[in-house]
Amino acid sequence: MNKFKLIIAFSFWALLTAVSCNRDDINFESPSELLRFSQDTVFLDTVYNQVRSETYAVKIYNNEDKDVMIPKISLEKGASSLYRINVDGKAGTDFTDIPLRKKDSLYIFVEIAPIANAPEAIAEDRIQFQTPAGNQHVTLFSVVQDAEFYIESKTNPNILTSNTTWTNNKAKIIFGNLTLEAGKTLDIQKGTKIYFHKNSGLKIGKNAKLNVNGDLGEEVVFRGDRNDSRYDTIPKNWHGISMDVNSTLTMNYAKVFGGTVGLEMNQTLATIENSIFHTHQEFGILAINSNVTAKNLVMNNCGEAAFGIFKGGVYNITHSTLANYWNFNSALPGLGLYATNEYNNGTSTEQGALTLNIKNSIIYNDNDNAVVFKPTAGQTFNYTFQNSLLKYGSTANYNIDAASIKNQDPKFQNYFTQKMNLRLKDDSPAKGKGNVATAATVPFDIVKVSRTVTPSMGAYQ
Repeated sequence: MNKFKLIIAFSFWALLTAVSCNRDDINFESPSELLRFSQDTVFLDTVYNQVRSETYAVKIYNNEDKDVMIPKISLEKGASSLYRINVDGKAGTDFTDIPLRKKDSLYIFVEIAPIANAPEAIAEDRIQFQTPAGNQHVTLFSVVQDAEFYIESKTNPNILTSNTTWTNNKAKIIFGNLTLEAGKTLDIQKGTKIYFHKNSGLKIGKNAKLNVNGDLGEEVVFRGDRNDSRYDTIPKNWHGISMDVNSTLTMNYAKVFGGTVGLEMNQTLATIENSIFHTHQEFGILAINSNVTAKNLVMNNCGEAAFGIFKGGVYNITHSTLANYWNFNSALPGLGLYATNEYNNGTSTEQGALTLNIKNSIIYNDNDNAVVFKPTAGQTFNYTFQNSLLKYGSTANYNIDAASIKNQDPKFQNYFTQKMNLRLKDDSPAKGKGNVATAATVPFDIVKVSRTVTPSMGAYQ
């Protein structure tokens, strides 16, 4: 038995020696050709003070038919750089004698880590490569924004206890829930960006007011805090905005996307104009027994419905585009509009009267029916469709006026959320089919184009 163990040990030692000898036999030479890179510029996402970016990768290729030793790889700004790199598994800013086998490649991983209180600026640096064949570089580029943080913790309930105004001088980053105290007002000025960490949200208390005062090209943005562009089209990055009982909302030129429920209103008085909601796991807007006036509202890509109405209320939706091309989970209905007199509050089912007026609008999806109504016996359920284009399936339990259009593709320019553009193509059946008197109440479309002559249905003229 001991002899057998001795043989195994000797064989194992011989194998290690052979491997070691093979490694020692590798002859790394100086590169005689320039290196090749997977990209010559790395655009990192916009970042905020004290918040690291995601990690990005650059691949280096050795096209030569020999093993080479790269003399030096370094960050041009050295230790003072806002960037950090990892070369072949080692972190740092300056690396020497990096081996690269023939016809092989290695990764450099890059991230940016801004210092506290850095001003908004362009952050640029270079990864430099020094070889006898010539010096090369890969440019690193990102935008660094100054930011104001609101962080909920066990010792900080994260409550705005006085009337507050947010301006666009700093991005607002929210961890956990930020709550506006009952009866207070939050004014958000044009161009302000509000970013939410995972499972975070904005809560507006009872009798409180939220005023969102954006403008074309200076919209107020509500979204998750992961700024890589691919997260623009992924839902559930944050919870959403919730409005408590008897709260008031005035929203103009806002973009709300990437949440679970973009906006939830409970007995809220709301005016929503020139705003875009897209890519939410459940609803873009969920309204419970609220009074809502919506004009030039654009919606798309929501799991349950773009607009969900529960327990009745009064809703006037004019010149709006409620599209829904949801494709994340086929088990969800992806409706344009859902309305019912009932609402289950978790302990009981509540009911209320409903009045709903849809005028000069488009409600469309790629399923059989874009609109589902569930009226409750004994409850008022009044609705009107006027000069609107609808996806109208065989199971639809509602009627539309003679000037409305059933089941004709509105021909959006691009309904995919990656490059979403719900403007109408020139040959759209919704072009010029809106009611002129209704259009006079909303004389400009969402991009401030006049629609008083031959108005089109939807939010875009």
